[in-house]
This record gives sequence, C-alpha cells and structure tokens, in this order.
Amino acid sequence: MTGFGKSFLQLPNKKITVEIKSLNSKGLDLNARTPSVYRELELRLRNQISQALERGKIDFSLYVEVSSEETSSKINVPVVKAYMKQLKEIHSNCEEVELLKIAIRMPDILKTEREEINEEEQIQIIQVVTEALQNLISFRKNEGASLQTELELRISNIEKLMNAAVAYDEERINTIKTRLKTALDELQTTVDTNRFEQELIYYLEKYDITEEKVRLTNHLKYFLETINEADSNGKKLGFITQEMGREINTMGSKSNHSEMQKVVVMMKDELEKIKEQVLNIL
Repeated sequence: MTGFGKSFLQLPNKKITVEIKSLNSKGLDLNARTPSVYRELELRLRNQISQALERGKIDFSLYVEVSSEETSSKINVPVVKAYMKQLKEIHSNCEEVELLKIAIRMPDILKTEREEINEEEQIQIIQVVTEALQNLISFRKNEGASLQTELELRISNIEKLMNAAVAYDEERINTIKTRLKTALDELQTTVDTNRFEQELIYYLEKYDITEEKVRLTNHLKYFLETINEADSNGKKLGFITQEMGREINTMGSKSNHSEMQKVVVMMKDELEKIKEQVLNIL
C-alpha cells in the first residue's frame, strides 16, 4: 500500500501543488491538509481519495503558492490611524514615523479578505488530485509487481524446504524405531512381537507429518492463485499465511529430529518475510 503521487496546477495568479502519500494500514486513515479557502472542497476530495485508494494511512496535502503581486491580506488602514491617534493623545510630541512603528505592532492591523473559489477552479483542482492519485496508483502497481516476484520466490523456498524436511522422514522413523528397541533390550524382558508392532505403529502415527505436508502444499498453491487474482486480496493472503504457519509449527513439534527442526526454522523464517510483505498488499 505504500506509494507517492504528486501533481501541479498553474493558474494565472497562483500555483497549486497536490501531494499524496500512502503507508501500510489495516483500514483507511486519511489525514488532509488544505488551506482554509479550500475547506468547502475538502469533503469532496476526501471521498475521491477514499474511493480510489481503499486502504492505507493516507497523507493528503494541498499547497498554494501565490505568484501575483496581489495578496489576500491587506493593511487595515482605519485601525492603524485609530491606533496612531490614541498614541498621539498619550504622547503628543512623538513623531508620526515613531507612532506608525508602534501602531503596526498592535492587534488587528492585517485583515484577510476571503477568496472565493469559482466552479472552474474547483473542477481543475479535482482534476489535479485525480492526476496525483493516478501517479500514486502507478507507483503502487510498480511496487506490487516487484512484490509479487518476491513472494513467489518465498513460496518456492518454503516448498523446497518442506520437501527437504520430508526427505528426513524415513531416517527419522528408523531412528525412533531403533531407540525404542534399544530401550526394550536394556530392560532385558520379553515382549509380544505383534503387540510391540501395534504400539510402534500407534506411536509413529503421532509423528507422521503427511497430513501437514498435504495441507501446506494446498496452502502454498492457494496463495499463488490468490496473488494472481484481479481483486484486492491482501487480507485473504494474510489469512492464508496464518494457516501456513499452523502447518509449519505442527511439523516442527512432530519432527523429533535435529536436521528436520533446522529446516522447519528456515521455513518459519521464509514465512515471516512473507507476512511482512503481505502487509503492503491491498
């Protein structure tokens, strides 16, 4: 969801600059900074931005740079004269220049004339905001293309690591069998062979990771399918990564094998990188 868009509007007497910045957020958090003269447009601009960007922490700024000699602030001449008159009554020998220097420091010396925004300028501002939004969305798409490549690589890494973990399965099972048989031999007691095999099968089933492998494979496939959908799917991808994490954690708890546990840790590392990147998807 990160992005940045900027656009300009040059009018005869001023230059308007629009900047829009977007950061990651679970919902839409829009902060707008506009000059007071454009406040009547703010609600309309907020709706425009909300519909275009959907999610993210959005900072919208509209700057105005006056390029003509005219200003909206004027010196309030009657107030200045009134101050000077009062000051002269207090100090009749004071020169006019000195009285003026004191008077211009007094309150209400400047008056601001409210500038009215006509319909044509409003339309132009909406157009320049649209252009800034398009630039931001284009930025997002470029980031998204790079992000998709990164996520596909991480998914591929998890799949390879999962297969590497499964490759240790036969060695792990044989190790468990040997350990149990050695323990029984040390007890120097006779056991029923059939009963021993039944108990061994039951014991090994608790360490079987076949179901976890199947479910994790399905989650990896579903993740890749979802990332290629046209619709907004960031939240869905987040849910899928949670399910992937459950299967990886279960594989880790069942591994009972040092090398397999190392592979599981590497899978968790890849998954954490995916979770960080998924936050940046709408």
